[in-house]
Amino acid sequence: MLAYMALTPMANVPAPRALDAYLDHLRVERRLAAHTLESYARDLRELHEFAVAGGQALEALDRQTLEAFVRGLMARGQAPRSVARAVASLRGFYRFLALEGALAANPAEDLRPPRAWPALPVSLSLEQVDALIAQPDLTTALGLRDRAIIEVLYATGMRVSEVIAIRTADLHLREHYVTCIGKGDKERLVPIGESASSWVERYQRDARPGLVPKAGRTPRQAARLFLNARGGTLSRVGCWKILKGYGSKAGLPSGLSPHMLRHSFATHLLEHGADLRAIQMMLGHADVSTTQIYTHVLEARLRAVYERFHPRA
Repeated sequence: MLAYMALTPMANVPAPRALDAYLDHLRVERRLAAHTLESYARDLRELHEFAVAGGQALEALDRQTLEAFVRGLMARGQAPRSVARAVASLRGFYRFLALEGALAANPAEDLRPPRAWPALPVSLSLEQVDALIAQPDLTTALGLRDRAIIEVLYATGMRVSEVIAIRTADLHLREHYVTCIGKGDKERLVPIGESASSWVERYQRDARPGLVPKAGRTPRQAARLFLNARGGTLSRVGCWKILKGYGSKAGLPSGLSPHMLRHSFATHLLEHGADLRAIQMMLGHADVSTTQIYTHVLEARLRAVYERFHPRA
């Protein structure tokens, strides 16, 4: 709670003398540039508000509390460079206090910013998924193929490389699962819903026969479920371009990719109560720690909802 309270601006909190003395030292003796001095002052005043929220004085903060403050900056989504500057501000301030004899020891000595968190996966909303799925022209063979591809990507969470490698023999649509060969040539069974199954069946019945090469293709190419316009194997780049084109028509983010549908699959399952271990198995992650990145997505959303709607946030 202490870290969270520091995120709320506190009006009319006077700066302590120690902080003013340090800023004077930076301005007069160190002759820092005005914008640099302003950044240091902002960082240290935020630390002061953090201390006041916890009922402590700046001089009384220990190493553990300072680390909590820095983690709070990261949790706010501040850029790593901004957090690193704030840590430098803290180190300089407490070094100054120690040299001036105001502190017996420097609690910020060797304080380091935490490693930057990995970028959270970006997913689509349910409405955005619906808009994307509605884009292909179902009166054409390629449109039916593209609808089936999008349905499979979202319904299974498979990687694009896994989807384009699906053979017709890998489909078990009546039983609602697909045999998938993932990383390291590891085989897994991935559930596929009724909607995606029906679109794959329609593509196989009404569109794929017209794409199957009559000659000049190897049996391996002809065995692939999803074919390109010339009857060859659909490539990862080709699939990405297909999706990007439909995303542009639907007004979706410019960074749309097949992997974003994989993220959407996992995030939407987790939001609706799916077990993390089950999602791990469906995604083909070797370690559940890889799948746990999606829990951060939910935590970030919960934090945003709390800050927006809680009356005392």
